[in-house]
Amino acid sequence: MIFRQLFDAVSGTYTYLLASRRGGEALIIDPVIEKVDRYLQLVNELELKLVKAVDTHLHADHITGLGALRDRTHCITVMGEQTKADVVSMRVAEGDKVQVEGVSLQVLFTPGHTDDSYSFQMGDRVFTGDTLLIRGTGRTDFQNGDPRAQYDSIFNKLLRLPEDTLVFPAHDYKGETVSTIGEERRFNPRLQVKSIDEYVELMNNLKLPNPKMMDVAVPSNMKVGLHQDEVAKRGWALAPAAAMKLLGRPDVALVDLREVSERQKHGVIPGSLHLPYTELVGNLGAGGTLRELAGKSGKRIVFYCAFGERSAMAVQAAQDAGILSAVHLQGGLDAWTKANGPVQR
Repeated sequence: MIFRQLFDAVSGTYTYLLASRRGGEALIIDPVIEKVDRYLQLVNELELKLVKAVDTHLHADHITGLGALRDRTHCITVMGEQTKADVVSMRVAEGDKVQVEGVSLQVLFTPGHTDDSYSFQMGDRVFTGDTLLIRGTGRTDFQNGDPRAQYDSIFNKLLRLPEDTLVFPAHDYKGETVSTIGEERRFNPRLQVKSIDEYVELMNNLKLPNPKMMDVAVPSNMKVGLHQDEVAKRGWALAPAAAMKLLGRPDVALVDLREVSERQKHGVIPGSLHLPYTELVGNLGAGGTLRELAGKSGKRIVFYCAFGERSAMAVQAAQDAGILSAVHLQGGLDAWTKANGPVQR
């Protein structure tokens, strides 16, 4: 397995690159925009394909690298379903899994630092974002933070993991790189409380200054989505009402780019064909399914995904590959359901 812990000294942020093998698919957790060139250099050196970029929460101390990585690699962006970010490719919830080839992260909803904070467990380790730090915990005094919710996340979820589970946080300011659940249970000073009320009292009296980047980072990190309006200006987008008129037409192929787990959880548009976004390049190539549908069958391709980000990238790739009939459902299944479009479970 490939595991890299990367550090941004300015914001004290740890970023994690994971892959099951050299030359395989990779995912990255909590990237920082200033380090994107370094991440991509490492990805290239290890001959990896970056498939997913994950943020544990909406960061206030740095600008995320999610959008830049998506623009440069066409990877899938991932955050929790409570995020205030305008558009990410996938939104996950408690019990979901974030997967690439050979790597599977179990999704844990751990609010408290913010209301959209998540942790991700993989085998013997857990990536705790800012919920549980090494000998500390994330502050709870902005972005809808809640010390009671954080107490519950830590004591009733994270601390119930096996004691030897490695703890990899999103930040550290003292040079610590890793801890364990057992260590934090015994030695983390903020966890040596006798009750939830004592923890709340502790967190409510930290009197910390706001992060220096907060006024810049939070607004920027809420606007990471791909600009789908640019795709629409080129005539490559359909509003839900227009897409509904194409249902059932033999000359139209409606293509669902989401993963199996998303289809099972949220349903599908009736009559759609499942071709996952991660297999797009092969399906657009010679002999690929999309090439056959658009060529020999002469069908108009209509892509859709969860929120329109993957489908917007797919329609650009299809157009570049010469499939000029390709369009996408703007806003994805989210916009479709809000417009009362039919969904098959």
